[in-house]
Amino acid sequence: MRKSFQLASAIALASLVACSPNSSMTNTAESDPHSTNEMISVRWTEHGIPHITAQSWEGLGFGFGHSVAYDGVCVLAREFATINGELSKYFGADEANINSDAFHRALLNEAKIDEYLAANSADSRAMDVGYTKGYNRFIATKADAMPASCAGADWVKPIDERDLARLAIGVGIRYGLGRVTNQIVTARPNQEVASLEPIDLTLDVEKIGSNAYAFGSELTDSGRGILLGNPHYPWQGGSRFHMAHLTLPGEFDMMGVGLLATQRLAIGFTNDIAWSHTVSTALRFTFFRLELVDGNNMVYRLGDEERSIEPIEVAVETANGSEMRTVYMTHLGPVVAGPGTPWNDQYVYVMRDVNYENYRSGDQYAAMQKATNVEELRQALADHQGAAFVNTIGADKSGGALYADMSAIPNVSVELIQRCAVDQEAGARITTLNGSDPSCDWQVDESAAAPGLMPPSQQPSLITKTYAGNSNDSYWLSNPSMRLEGFSPIIGDENAQRTLRTRSGLAFINEVLEEEKKFDQSMVEGLLFTHRNYGAELFLDEVLEVCVDDDSLAAACEVLANWDRRQSVDSRGAHVFNEFFGETKQLADFYEIPFDSADPVNTPRGLTIEDAGTRKAILDGLHVAVDRITDAGIALDARWGDVQFEIRNGEKIGIPGGDGRAGMFSVISAGFDADKGGYTPIVAGNSYIQSVTWAEDGSPSARAILTYSQSPEADSDYYADQTKIYSRSEWIDMPFTDEQIAAKLVREETLEM
Repeated sequence: MRKSFQLASAIALASLVACSPNSSMTNTAESDPHSTNEMISVRWTEHGIPHITAQSWEGLGFGFGHSVAYDGVCVLAREFATINGELSKYFGADEANINSDAFHRALLNEAKIDEYLAANSADSRAMDVGYTKGYNRFIATKADAMPASCAGADWVKPIDERDLARLAIGVGIRYGLGRVTNQIVTARPNQEVASLEPIDLTLDVEKIGSNAYAFGSELTDSGRGILLGNPHYPWQGGSRFHMAHLTLPGEFDMMGVGLLATQRLAIGFTNDIAWSHTVSTALRFTFFRLELVDGNNMVYRLGDEERSIEPIEVAVETANGSEMRTVYMTHLGPVVAGPGTPWNDQYVYVMRDVNYENYRSGDQYAAMQKATNVEELRQALADHQGAAFVNTIGADKSGGALYADMSAIPNVSVELIQRCAVDQEAGARITTLNGSDPSCDWQVDESAAAPGLMPPSQQPSLITKTYAGNSNDSYWLSNPSMRLEGFSPIIGDENAQRTLRTRSGLAFINEVLEEEKKFDQSMVEGLLFTHRNYGAELFLDEVLEVCVDDDSLAAACEVLANWDRRQSVDSRGAHVFNEFFGETKQLADFYEIPFDSADPVNTPRGLTIEDAGTRKAILDGLHVAVDRITDAGIALDARWGDVQFEIRNGEKIGIPGGDGRAGMFSVISAGFDADKGGYTPIVAGNSYIQSVTWAEDGSPSARAILTYSQSPEADSDYYADQTKIYSRSEWIDMPFTDEQIAAKLVREETLEM
């Protein structure tokens, strides 16, 4: 590391601390009433897990920010460059970067950040202040020991509290407004429809999805709750999870993970409860169609009023100077111009995103972390409705189990859709409302946490002593014996076919219930780490019946017949079925028994193999699979761990799990690359997996694995250690008590704030 960079970082940090209250860098040590000169303890245990203890919210944030930067400073610094609209400046001025920069500069403007900061509680702001200082301290004191991937980079620089606010909003809108960045930045009146970029708002829940199940006292051998949390999230970038343990004596004590791109722990456990999240089917946005005033496509009607579309001009800095861009804003949100939402002389279309108005996430998670049972956890969700786009599944030590989608959802009822929807295709979930009729805006209910939110009483939730869960389908079958029904379609569907992944989890649980067994922690862990392929369990026998029709497939048929129908690293033949099942689109066109809402876990099933067309499709799919595999030089009976793998510092690590669309409960997403010899690199899937219950003395019994390991940096000691453990389908113990931490202590650090 160059000394000049270290000196510059130190000067920048000193400038940050010296800022006056009127500066854009507010709430520093001199201006913040929460500021103290306290000492923060960080105890590092095996696998690079920091256990942070402080005496104030600011101190806790300080230790957390410093510790996250220890592993993720390069990823975090790039996230800050993104939300500050500086990608073009530092990473090249291509169209994608310029559009991203213009989007973030226009939408995350100073007025928006002022609103965010004003809405946060004093404790939440104090933690953000501390996080900022801790992150900046790391940069200043570790400048000569940065990871190789960003050593000496001028985009690694100090931040302020406003940067954290931008990051919080920016992450929240990535699955709403963030999906139409280009259509917002390039919107102009009277563009040729053929020139407009298509809008794609579908989310691949195999890459950002999750499984989670909570088991209550009636089904557990101990009578205490058990939680299995299994988010499927990206293996690279700011959406990687990072493990930590935060303790504020007398306030809360939580261990778990947060995303690198967020400044809070979001999933984990305390002495009393454990919870996880799954991505919800609820829509977090709607489109609105605004009627324009005749002869002026910059003015729209709102009831009896006329309002102007506001142009927001922003300068995007590049290596060759600034480029100007204009984003157009209305009272509902930005203009979005696509083939189905053209800006002509009659109408303009805009998007309102509930998370663009969500300033509650910090206080939301603080309230959740203080809950002592699932009833209090549900109340915390209802009080804040700050969870951006997720369901919450929780368990407590007294044996309660929770499912809830009590989150940030627009208050759009069936009646509102029926009365106000425009341009609506039959069966479409993306809703466009008449924005020129004020009564068609999201409805305001005083019982909701903020105007325009659906009240908690109209959102699905379930507390039970049996079980509750979710695998990214809607709330409907959180527990098939206690179906949740009668909710707005904006939240999700009902009485509709579930994915094979949802069905796999429910089927595996039913197997235990049918044997009248009780769940223990190991049995719950086995639901995932047996790596069963439910699609194969349903359909492979019939595929094998057809396979004998073609002698040229004899070798493949034999491999599939001998396959254990799992995707553990030692399974042989999984890749043949994987390619076949994908090629035939999971055989969805050939079901013999269709979906039956009276038996949603077990239908559809069976194949119409007596039909010649079905038999031909199966044989054709097998031929494509065999050719694809053999052309890549891969043996048909290769070990799954030799076909699906990660390369870490030159070492090949086999990765268990597979495609959720094939009915894999244990999900790993990786494209087949013939040149690289299989499914690599891993894109997404199993990430932070936790299994939590409570011992007889009431203390948490928690096991977990961070599949991709704690650090994304190749020069870290914690770049591959947990990945190797995950390869073996093993867990690590999560040290929570002082005694457990002492037993696994690697080093201690005391930070002075």
